[in-house]
Amino acid sequence: MQASFCVEKKLLLEMLGSMQPICTRRTTVETTSHVLFHVGSKELTLKGTDLEISLQTSGYLEQSDLTQSQSFLVPGKRMFDLVKELEDSIACELSDSQLTLRSGSVHFDLLIKPAQEFPPFPERIENLMQFEGSFLLDMINKVAFLVPQNNANPSLNGLYFELSPTAFKMTSTDGHCLAQVTSTTTTLPEEKRWLLPRRAIFELKKLLEINQKKTVFLGTCDNQLVFSSETFNFFTKLLTDKFPQYEAILKKDGFQAATVDRSSFIKTLRRSACLLSGQFIATKFNFDQDAVNVAMTNKDVGSMQESIPVTGLAQDTSIRFYAPYLLSGLQVFNDKELSFSLGGPSKPILFEAGNERTQVTYLVMPVLPTSNQTPQG
Repeated sequence: MQASFCVEKKLLLEMLGSMQPICTRRTTVETTSHVLFHVGSKELTLKGTDLEISLQTSGYLEQSDLTQSQSFLVPGKRMFDLVKELEDSIACELSDSQLTLRSGSVHFDLLIKPAQEFPPFPERIENLMQFEGSFLLDMINKVAFLVPQNNANPSLNGLYFELSPTAFKMTSTDGHCLAQVTSTTTTLPEEKRWLLPRRAIFELKKLLEINQKKTVFLGTCDNQLVFSSETFNFFTKLLTDKFPQYEAILKKDGFQAATVDRSSFIKTLRRSACLLSGQFIATKFNFDQDAVNVAMTNKDVGSMQESIPVTGLAQDTSIRFYAPYLLSGLQVFNDKELSFSLGGPSKPILFEAGNERTQVTYLVMPVLPTSNQTPQG
């Protein structure tokens, strides 16, 4: 039985493009390299899975003569590469074993497979809450940068989501630093905790960047977490490892609060990092009531000494940090003044900022003198 439909190139290319990180990943199932096409009288739906994350996207057809929906599989990367080379409007003809694409003078026949060969796809989503796409993206951007890729401790290779009646938190740590963003405007009556894989977080970010102005729903589907909008459903399996208990390290009992000019502090850190030459060498920070005196020596490169004004400190404190650890988290702070808290030579430094919707905390552990020359791991 033959059927035809027509789809805009831009739409199809965008839908197929979002599938590429999934369909190009090798798995134990050969058909995960394919994308499932589901064609109806008005709408086209694509599905892709690599058995860990799954994505469903949809869009409207320009024309279709199908009176009954049909589904089939096409090679995901080959279809994407081909559509890139076609014109704006793509006419498609479907038969039992092939899909014919026509665009301008181009005529292309592509072999297809039956939909039954596709792995089981998640269904029956239970939505829990909703966000603005831009809000969810902003929260993820504040903490995702710190999620390790292949840490020896599997529990660190993910972003920790916590929902409760009082707050929504996202937390990440690489063992040296910790980043957390909290919103008290978004809550859930029942406490929920999930550890999302790093890969899923960065694929979700791509979708949210396209859908910032849309409402995004958070839900569950069996043992998976689901993010949905009017044009996509994104499913991810969860990490089963237990995220570290971090609450105690964020306590600031006995800490001093102070402020420093953000731009000046970052420039000093960058100059300090220039002397590292790939080595793990701590920078020494001597905080007094009026300034922080920064000093670093690399016997193979040189040394530096600088002083930056600070306000708010009542006691002198000397502490060592690895400059790149400080720099990596300060990128998420935008205020002219950095607010921070110090507890002593063996305590972390905590940077904090907030507005009416979110509170951001970035924590960095000190480098103890005995480990100052430890190779970077």
